[in-house]
Amino acid sequence: MSQLKAGAVLSYVVLGLNSFVGLLYTPYMLRMMGNSEFGLFSLASSVVAYLTILDLGFGNAIIRYTAKFRAEGQTKKQSEMFGMFLIIYSFLSVVAVVIGLILWSNTTIFFGKTMTATELDRTRIMLLLMIFNLAITFPFSIFQSIIVAYEDFIFQKIIVLLRILLNTGVMVVLLYYGYRAVAMVVTMTVFNIFTLFINYFYCKRKLRIKIIFGGFKWDFFKEIFSYSFYIFLNAVMDRIYWNTGQFVLGTISGTMAIAIYGVAIQLQQIYMNFSTAISGVFLPKVTAMIANQKKDQEISDLFIRTGRIQYCVMAFILSGFILFGKQFIVLWAGKEYANAYSICLLFFVPLTVPLIQNLGIIILQARNQLKFRSVLYVIIALCSLALQVPLAQHYGEVGCAAATAFALTLGQILIMNIYYHFSQGLNILLFWREIGKMSIVPVGISILVFFSLGEISLNTPLTFLSGIVFFSILYLPAFWFLSMNEFERELIRKPLKKIIKKTI
Repeated sequence: MSQLKAGAVLSYVVLGLNSFVGLLYTPYMLRMMGNSEFGLFSLASSVVAYLTILDLGFGNAIIRYTAKFRAEGQTKKQSEMFGMFLIIYSFLSVVAVVIGLILWSNTTIFFGKTMTATELDRTRIMLLLMIFNLAITFPFSIFQSIIVAYEDFIFQKIIVLLRILLNTGVMVVLLYYGYRAVAMVVTMTVFNIFTLFINYFYCKRKLRIKIIFGGFKWDFFKEIFSYSFYIFLNAVMDRIYWNTGQFVLGTISGTMAIAIYGVAIQLQQIYMNFSTAISGVFLPKVTAMIANQKKDQEISDLFIRTGRIQYCVMAFILSGFILFGKQFIVLWAGKEYANAYSICLLFFVPLTVPLIQNLGIIILQARNQLKFRSVLYVIIALCSLALQVPLAQHYGEVGCAAATAFALTLGQILIMNIYYHFSQGLNILLFWREIGKMSIVPVGISILVFFSLGEISLNTPLTFLSGIVFFSILYLPAFWFLSMNEFERELIRKPLKKIIKKTI
């Protein structure tokens, strides 16, 4: 349990550092690179992101079956599974390279109408570097999944922390000396390879992982594939949601629209991470609960309890962004990125619901019942893609975001809540009663602050920060006493008491 708690805490440390570094580094990067270079980098990243779906959901399968074999004491089966996955990932690496080279060779066909010859050349270079990065990542990614399955969260998060600090430091220096998007991709590739090898040596030396190439067991592979296939569909949906917009805008609008959309996507990723930092460490625990045949009521209680904790964080961020988001983006990225506020709102508001319910995904993975959700999400995501093209033609980057918001509302909110309640035994009505009671303070304080600051301009850093402080002074005590329960308050009190005790 200490690793689980430490993993959750370190996840927030990583998230806080990542967000802090991103918030400081991104405006510096935008100004040093320029809108065109940043747009190219966002586009190349989104195109290559599609190739990551070739993972086919096997990463989650490794975590699930490793936890299962460990609980059952089947060490040999576990080692044979690792050998089988190493073969599979090596094959997928070759496939990724082939597909990537096809995309690289057709860059002009896709983006020739909206990009200059120089922009096309830089895009090709970045695509090649990212394809090389991906080719190495696939076979070595198995070791990161093993570390998560062994619930060794402390080591994993420390490595991530070091990578964030070193990667950012090197990039700041390179940008200062005039290097641009290509240098960013080179740096990312170097640090990614370094991290992969550290994970490999940790598994071999510390965890004493053995890999046995005992022949390809097709029956076991079919079982794993039936589990991971629906995670793969979920990855397809995820890519359509968050990476198709840049591609569509690249063929219709050009690099400036891509850059604005890219800023919104970056903020959306930070927003999502504040929720997934908690649920991401629960797969081994939930798998063990289901393997031990825990009652639906216990799992439902965990779902509600985790959702409430996540909402404590998400409600504060969402309320603050609604009030101050536009001024923040203008001060942070520049006036030309003001449209990113509307895009972020279209993402944030509907996203909040699945984010405070994302333990449901972990429950479905542990039960091997992802079929309905995955098929539904792919259908809804394809509908979103179909809407993105005409909406982007008429409304640009905001139109792309509106198509995504519609899909999120229909699929991840309306239909999935019905499914969770009736098919998975999760008490969704109680969940929303709890969230409804917790929402009185965020809604009330937001309305009060909106009218209180309505006539005050927040277009300077000092007035902007003063507004946030005013909001926080009203919001945090009210939420602490009126929205949080004793269990949630104790989650904060306990570590604070330890820190104070050690300090004294």
